[in-house]
Amino acid sequence: MKVLIASPEVYPFVKTGGLADVTGSLPKALKKLGVEARVILPKHKQIGNNFPLRYRNLKISCPISNKVVEAEIVESESDGIIAYLIEKDEYFYRDYLYSTPDGDYLDNAERFAFFSKAVLEAIKVIDYVPDVLHLNDWETALAALFLRLHYRDDPLLKNVATLLTIHNLGYQGIFWHYDMHLLNLGWEYFTPEYLEFYGKINFLKGGIVFADLINTVSKKYSQEIQTPEFGFGLDGVLKKRAKDLFGVLNGIDYEEWDPERDEKIAAKYSKLTIH
Repeated sequence: MKVLIASPEVYPFVKTGGLADVTGSLPKALKKLGVEARVILPKHKQIGNNFPLRYRNLKISCPISNKVVEAEIVESESDGIIAYLIEKDEYFYRDYLYSTPDGDYLDNAERFAFFSKAVLEAIKVIDYVPDVLHLNDWETALAALFLRLHYRDDPLLKNVATLLTIHNLGYQGIFWHYDMHLLNLGWEYFTPEYLEFYGKINFLKGGIVFADLINTVSKKYSQEIQTPEFGFGLDGVLKKRAKDLFGVLNGIDYEEWDPERDEKIAAKYSKLTIH
């Protein structure tokens, strides 16, 4: 089986929180199970030249509203895991990933609509067609929608299955309705059945509606988000997908977080040395 993990951040390339830890350690765990897994993420400014970068003239073009945005796919690798970096400095060569101390980037809808489209276009040029495209949080969620609506007849992509992981339902990618043009979709998709969310566009909702399967970080959390108390307004949509919604407890990379070998802690220890 081939898996491509799409995420806005992946450790050790770039990290702001736990999402990067999960998407960085998961492909290594899958590899031990005999699953071929690779990752794809934006080529953020923070990546710099800290990793080997291979330019193979892999160019893609993505329609964003009434323009075509071109980008390049750069190959890299870490701990034996191949990574594809989407290089588009206009969107990703910034001091921060999502927001500045003054607030979110005003073009986040465009940046991550592009990223979701670019993931699919990248598959067509990297010579790696996954059986499963693993999407993570709102920044990649629309890839499930685009795959179903824009690529359903594409011979290379039509059989790719999608899994959407919700790490934190509190972050949904909500934007004003005038950003619909960025998605190159008709207004028939701006409805409560699809993308509309209290008069705005909800990227995560689009992924929930169109992904083949959905999972969260634990069985308990998968149950909680189907309630008004913890559903952040999406509990009804998640209830409709209940048979396709699973909870998988987050794991940990024991090699990365081994206190017997960790050079970043004040004193190493093990279960035998704690009293």
